[in-house]
Amino acid sequence: MRSARHPLVRLPLPLAAAALAGMVALPGTASAATGDSFRAAQFGLDQVRAEQAWSVTRGAGAVIAVVDTGVDLGHPDLRGQLLPGATFTCDGAAAPCGNGDFRGTDGVNDGDEHGTHVAGIAAAATGNGTGIAGVAPDAKILPVKVLEAGSGSFEDIAAGIRWSADQGADVINLSLGGLPGTQLLTYTGVIAEASEAVAYARSKGSLVVAAAGNDFQVPLCGTPAFEDGALCVTSTDKRELPSAFSNNGLKPDLQAVAGPGGSLVPSCGEDVVSTVPTGTGTKASCGYGTAYDEYAGTSMATPHVAGVAALLTAQGRSADEVLEVLLTTSRQGVTGLRGAFTPQYGWGIVDAAAAAAVPVGGEAATGRRRG
Repeated sequence: MRSARHPLVRLPLPLAAAALAGMVALPGTASAATGDSFRAAQFGLDQVRAEQAWSVTRGAGAVIAVVDTGVDLGHPDLRGQLLPGATFTCDGAAAPCGNGDFRGTDGVNDGDEHGTHVAGIAAAATGNGTGIAGVAPDAKILPVKVLEAGSGSFEDIAAGIRWSADQGADVINLSLGGLPGTQLLTYTGVIAEASEAVAYARSKGSLVVAAAGNDFQVPLCGTPAFEDGALCVTSTDKRELPSAFSNNGLKPDLQAVAGPGGSLVPSCGEDVVSTVPTGTGTKASCGYGTAYDEYAGTSMATPHVAGVAALLTAQGRSADEVLEVLLTTSRQGVTGLRGAFTPQYGWGIVDAAAAAAVPVGGEAATGRRRG
């Protein structure tokens, strides 16, 4: 069933996080082992154990589609990581109508920094002596603009998902979500675009990784994370506790994990630092300048998971195997327990080192599917 252009509002917490910027000096922002200026502030990279996996895989050959507000194509930490993208916010013109730049076809920045932040978490250049390190530093980003001024329609988002799958994206990152209650509309088929697009992407061999939502402990994953076949991502803070703003990971197929997304505590270092379009960063007091910023949300947790998925894809795994390995190797926050599902964490915080150590086609990938 085809619906009209139902509005889909992207997850708003990154803007809230910017408004809560703290004035406390950020400790340990000197160059870390990677040589990136803000590596020491990236608690998320440590939480998902990304660096421990890099001796095995760095994501070379994997493609992550960032279906979002577009990406700053000229950002120094991203421009070497990007493939030619597409824009679907075309205002009545035939789509695609642009190259995935965050400014859109009108050339104006309407507050669309979000996609640039997401892209950096997943695959920013690493070891280049500046900025941050991406979870999958040798993967490529496919920038796909489906939101304008932070919002959009199911129709445009579905078109972006389908286009990404047709371009061969291994992982499709959806750091966006519908309003609370939209799950019922998609589950019953009243709004079909999201569920059909996710199913199409999975049929083409893409893994769809989607944000649970920021509705403050609502039990269900938001849509499109709620859709069958999408991997729902809940958020943790730097202490590995569930983020207060995060939805839980409940959905019919139980395909849910967690990733670091921050806390919204108004202090430097509490949220996730990543790339933003040059000149839009708000935390100069934290030492980031204006091309990097801290945001919080399940939007930020999701590209951590997408980056780990890209590391596994680069090992020659299919999307089904990547999904199974992620589910079986994730660990519950704080306790480290594996093989247990909880509403707050799903199957747990993704663990790149443990996942990459599973032999390709090995036991974890061939065991019983969760859900």
